[in-house]
Amino acid sequence: MGDIAQSWINGEWLESDQVSESVDPATGRVLGRYADAGETEARAAVRAAKAAFEGLTWSRDRRLRARALREMGELFDAHAAEMSSLISRENGKLLAEADFESYSAGQTLRHAAAQVMTETGTSQEVAPGTWFSTVAEPAGVVAIIVPWNAPLALLIRSLAPALAAGNTVVIKMPGQTALVAALVAQVIAQTPALPSGVVNLFTESGNAGAPFLVASPDVQVVSYTGSVEVGRKVAEAGAATLKRVNLELGGKTPMIVFDDADLDRAVPLLARAVTTFGGQFCMAGSRVLVQLGVADQVRDRLADLLSRVRLGAGLDPDSDMGPLIDRSAARRVDATVEAALAYATPILRGGPALDPPLADGAFYRPALLEVTDATSPIVQEEVFGPVATFEVFSDETDAITRANATELGLAAAVFTRDGDRARRVGREVKAGTVWTNSWAVLDDAFPEGGYKQSGLGRLRGALALTEFQEAKTYVHVIAPDVV
Repeated sequence: MGDIAQSWINGEWLESDQVSESVDPATGRVLGRYADAGETEARAAVRAAKAAFEGLTWSRDRRLRARALREMGELFDAHAAEMSSLISRENGKLLAEADFESYSAGQTLRHAAAQVMTETGTSQEVAPGTWFSTVAEPAGVVAIIVPWNAPLALLIRSLAPALAAGNTVVIKMPGQTALVAALVAQVIAQTPALPSGVVNLFTESGNAGAPFLVASPDVQVVSYTGSVEVGRKVAEAGAATLKRVNLELGGKTPMIVFDDADLDRAVPLLARAVTTFGGQFCMAGSRVLVQLGVADQVRDRLADLLSRVRLGAGLDPDSDMGPLIDRSAARRVDATVEAALAYATPILRGGPALDPPLADGAFYRPALLEVTDATSPIVQEEVFGPVATFEVFSDETDAITRANATELGLAAAVFTRDGDRARRVGREVKAGTVWTNSWAVLDDAFPEGGYKQSGLGRLRGALALTEFQEAKTYVHVIAPDVV
């Protein structure tokens, strides 16, 4: 593949007219160069995926798909340490956080391989001599548009069920993690049972290839993970061809702490929920809702933990939090915090780390802002940085009202020793995932997705396959003289 990370399309490494640089967000230094793709590569990838879907047995050969997914999972396992190191350097997250991505990829792929061989249709004789059968068929070409904050985990989460269902795939990776994308492509390219053209991958920093994928009539499903704003545009553009759109968009996870909660367990989780991935996480615990009776304790203890967060490079074992993805992200987050100070009380102001050697990177100290009005912009809008709001509530009804006060509903957490209360509140909170006395616990067997404007559809679990399938019903009527 040479010194420049290239696109992987139809079983070949391809260059692009434009070459861009990947930068280490902790130091600002160049890590490498990559072929910066666009519409030309997107067209070639769709053409290859369509030809593979129509010309190969991939869509009808379950055993082949299961074998390819197992092999791919084993290859990702073999490259997990290398992948973690590269994610940490290029994305900025801590090595332990990168390990979560790298070491879960193989497991997710093997889970999908099992789904291939266990999925069944239905058949029923509804009247004498009249049989109905329903089977799931692959939709066709699937486009997966991947964000930079968890480039491997959020790719595999869509790729595994898309392939398990029998589709061919075009992957658009983000320029911020182009070297990770190149390593992902190398692993996929090594999969022995995977035919050429079934998986195609390109990286772009601009905005030409992705819109082509969404608009193309040869793409039947788009799986997009990213912002609400762009998600709306994807849905609107996809509507022109009535293609299926799977969206996981923003989140404002309410972390609801009742006065009977185990604070020794809850408060460290609250801090982690703000700082994991630098807060650049759709399930980040960006809203801390605390009952009045323990509000002072939680406020003080959480502020103390966040004030002592050690910033540093992701590969530094002494780091508690890595940099944001780039300096422009740090400036954007700081502008959001500054604007919020017009109505919010700063418990911790946070801000860019300007002291050497952190000043060379995109580091941002955590911020904690107290608000009373749940309609405030800082409560309503996803910040995508290590910034949390602090709200005090009186009782269950107030907690539920505040938790549901945004248009986002990806996840929520409830901290209480009362199991009945956890169930009551969890039932009323409009979120796709609700944790009790925990946070960010996921499993491949159970679906993941959001309510309201946090998205459409579900990934993981049995529901994930349906995002990439069509249902076909066969009706067989036996002639009377044959009965």
